[in-house]
Amino acid sequence: MSGFVLAIDQGTTSSRAIVFDGSMKVAGVGQKEFTQHFPASGWVEHDPEEIWESVVSTCRTALKKAGKTAADISAIGITNQRETVVIWDKASGKPIHNAIVWQDRRTAPLCAKLKKQGLEPKFTRKTGLLLDPYFSGTKISWLLDKVKGARKRAERGELLAGTIDSFLIWRLTGGKVHATDATNASRTLVYNIEKNDWDAELLDILRIPAALLPEVKDCAADYGATEKTLFGAEIPILGVAGDQQAATIGQACFEPGMMKSTYGTGCFALLNTGADVVRSKNRLLTTIAYRLDGRTTYALEGSIFVAGAAVQWLRDGIKVIGKAEHSGELAAKADDTQSVYLVPAFVGLGAPHWDADARGAIFGLTRNTGPEEFARAALESVAYQTRDLLDAMKKDWKGSNGKTVLRVDGGMVASDWTMQRLADILDAPVDRPTVLETTALGAAWLAGSRAGVWPKARQFAKAWALDRQFKPAMDAKVRATKLKGWQEAVRRTLATR
Repeated sequence: MSGFVLAIDQGTTSSRAIVFDGSMKVAGVGQKEFTQHFPASGWVEHDPEEIWESVVSTCRTALKKAGKTAADISAIGITNQRETVVIWDKASGKPIHNAIVWQDRRTAPLCAKLKKQGLEPKFTRKTGLLLDPYFSGTKISWLLDKVKGARKRAERGELLAGTIDSFLIWRLTGGKVHATDATNASRTLVYNIEKNDWDAELLDILRIPAALLPEVKDCAADYGATEKTLFGAEIPILGVAGDQQAATIGQACFEPGMMKSTYGTGCFALLNTGADVVRSKNRLLTTIAYRLDGRTTYALEGSIFVAGAAVQWLRDGIKVIGKAEHSGELAAKADDTQSVYLVPAFVGLGAPHWDADARGAIFGLTRNTGPEEFARAALESVAYQTRDLLDAMKKDWKGSNGKTVLRVDGGMVASDWTMQRLADILDAPVDRPTVLETTALGAAWLAGSRAGVWPKARQFAKAWALDRQFKPAMDAKVRATKLKGWQEAVRRTLATR
């Protein structure tokens, strides 16, 4: 077998496919954006058919650019936007409704009702999660209630539900395999992360028939093979992980205490806690980092809903900037005498606040405020939110001895200005790797190692290489003043204050 592996990276705004060679280097890339649907305030949907078409198209493009055929590929690894959920017809494979995206807030009333009933501690104890619209379970419940006939059809066994990875596996295998991995399952709000199984009691509370749900496998496992008609030959699917866990793997954070943060549409920081299920006292999530050979590794996670999306808003929403990649250059020119804060709660605030009803706000505007200050406020909001997560993690887990080095990835980390400001606000070093495709690389490693054509974890970790370390250089008093201003801005934004 060759060492070539195809990674499918199905994200929130685009689908990507990357062919990696036997040296774990990028050989070919395909990428395609797809439509974002906003049917109501706080609602976000995707067309699953458009996602499917984009995945097939980008896989073919990546293979062509790499100069390879399906017969040259040893395995496929899949990574996906987590919590986004689809329900489809078991016979035809057609979705009964658009996918409800992880950012969607339509189930906030249901979450509030369950909290009022005192059920949040039960959900948290079993799943490590909080009762928030972010997670998949309440989305499935909403679809079953709101799509005509869906609940009766589900009870008759005519429908299937799953996160995007499950939908893609079903389609890729021609309806032969309905499966997911432990990391995606751990984000559904109905998966018991200690027992590693769907939880009957939680399914009953949310009125979700167990027959809807996929089989849960290790991250590196046999997920069937693609239909020959798709790419010209069957390719085994041997690795699956949710995007943030895949990035954790791609960053080789295999040891307890290692931490990574991915800066894409949102920002997600994961701290490896090993075999220990660390229960957060600061409203972080306890989640599965990965499950390999039947052994589960856990993590603390902080989820920020809006990171790069704030820059997209500046560009597309209010047209303050022309190109997203110019935001760092613009921020560097901002007036230092202005204290402008953007709290990007466009879809609520995530950890550690978990306020689904908060909405975005900007503070400190003057007549002199312009595009430069808006750009800086947007980029600094990412640093401030990461600092909130890091502070909470240090309170929950003492293994770091107060010292942390953050490994970063995602589209935003290409900006030197942004990474330097992140290190300054965190008062901690920030390590940017030479390979920025860490999410796809993590999925590829799962598949490649399972296929026996890529190295095992220890050797893979040795291959991780540093591009640049950003060290904090901001004066401590300046940092303290900035953080105080941020905390006040958040306080004024919270709907539940």
